[in-house]
Amino acid sequence: MKKSALVLLVISALAVAGCKDKPKTEAPSAAPQQAQMPAGQPGAAPGGAVPGGDPHAGMKAQEIPAGAGKKATVTQTMNSGGYTYVEAADEKGAKVWLALPEIKVAKGDKIEYPETPPLANFQSKTLNKTFEKISFIPGIRIVK
Repeated sequence: MKKSALVLLVISALAVAGCKDKPKTEAPSAAPQQAQMPAGQPGAAPGGAVPGGDPHAGMKAQEIPAGAGKKATVTQTMNSGGYTYVEAADEKGAKVWLALPEIKVAKGDKIEYPETPPLANFQSKTLNKTFEKISFIPGIRIVK
């Protein structure tokens, strides 16, 4: 029961973060390109949504403010199904898996991320992999 409630909470939080309406007259954002979803996917409607498809399509990773999260180093990363999966190690070497809307991040990057309760035994169908523990987060900050 707790696992189901947590999954629903995480999905709801990601949906709310990605479903904010923007005015049609707004100029394109000058936000860093690393935090944006790739454009021009086949069958994508304006804004990156696919009619009748994934409700999270077109979601953008959020930039995490400096000092607002835990620090770690990326040990591996992979993209699948509109998400970026990141394995990161903290200063003590403890590793954690993170999932967030797709962004550009590389092995060796220093990151900050918000701490959220992990899901246990999460199965990614697009990766055909089960994560013992993984945290779904709205974004990361790549430390320069």
